[in-house]
Amino acid sequence: MKRRVLSMLLCAGLVVSMMAGCGSKEDSDQGSEATDMEYVKDKGTLVVGITNFEPMDYKDESGEWIGFDADLAKAFAESLGVEVEFVEIDWDNKILELDGKTIDCVWNGMTLTDEVTSSMDCTDAYLANAQVVVVPSDVADQYQDEDSLADLNFAAEAGSAGEEQLEERGLSVTPVTAQADALMEVAAGTSDAAVIDLLMAAAMIGEGTSYEDLTYTVHLSSEEYGVGFRKGSDLKEELNKFFDTCYEDGTIQELAETYGVQDMLVTE
Repeated sequence: MKRRVLSMLLCAGLVVSMMAGCGSKEDSDQGSEATDMEYVKDKGTLVVGITNFEPMDYKDESGEWIGFDADLAKAFAESLGVEVEFVEIDWDNKILELDGKTIDCVWNGMTLTDEVTSSMDCTDAYLANAQVVVVPSDVADQYQDEDSLADLNFAAEAGSAGEEQLEERGLSVTPVTAQADALMEVAAGTSDAAVIDLLMAAAMIGEGTSYEDLTYTVHLSSEEYGVGFRKGSDLKEELNKFFDTCYEDGTIQELAETYGVQDMLVTE
């Protein structure tokens, strides 16, 4: 009987010892978990989630991604000592893409909405913007205030600030994949109007553009752009410091002038 009790005590002690060892390893693993910056540097790439959004992110004739945001992202990646990779995403799924580590940040003229700031760690605002109504030029005089918009059928990018503004007002909206698609809807006559970012409207519609017969009228909101990282990411503050440097040395002003967004820079 004494031998049996002693054996049971020895087994119990072994189990406790093994559990303590497992606990120590788990604590060690958690303590050594890489930061977001270490993760990006270790794999050697900063994967940037974007959509086709001129003048922020779009392709030149050679197929290379350029634009105000694209060029800044390239410079930031270089400052980290890594390559940049641009991945076109479904804008409605940007938070899922980020949390799933398909991308490392969302950097695409992203409006700092409540949904965005509650789901991501976002940088300080760097550009001002607005959501504007786009209509055919020949009917623009009929749509100069919000009351005149009630019977229009709108197109807007799914998950965008434009779609949110329309839904808040109870207006009819058809979600599309990208803001550029919303413009195509209006040009083709399949939607009466679109709501897109002012920066895109200034770059893509009117005289000298592919959409000479379109114009923008009503401003539905004023807003600001930021870059989004995963919750708890140390890359957010690293990018804020990078922005500060770019303001100090004039890089961001020069780049903004290149893409015609200098009047939208947030300087405070």
